[in-house]
Amino acid sequence: MWAARNVFVGTNATLVAPVQVGDGALISIITEPAPADALAIGRGREVVKEGWAAAFAAFQKARKAAQKKG
Repeated sequence: MWAARNVFVGTNATLVAPVQVGDGALISIITEPAPADALAIGRGREVVKEGWAAAFAAFQKARKAAQKKG
């Protein structure tokens, strides 16, 4: 990873190597090269895990029941 001059890296920004940042770039979260004088904004890809919330609720309920028997 390398960074150039006059680069602004925002609060809680994440630079995932290997990335290249050009002079004067403004950075949020990136995983691709940012050319000079660019505004680079990235966001993680959304992942949908169907049924996860119901399974987690059942797990929590079973855990609480086991603790009561304890």
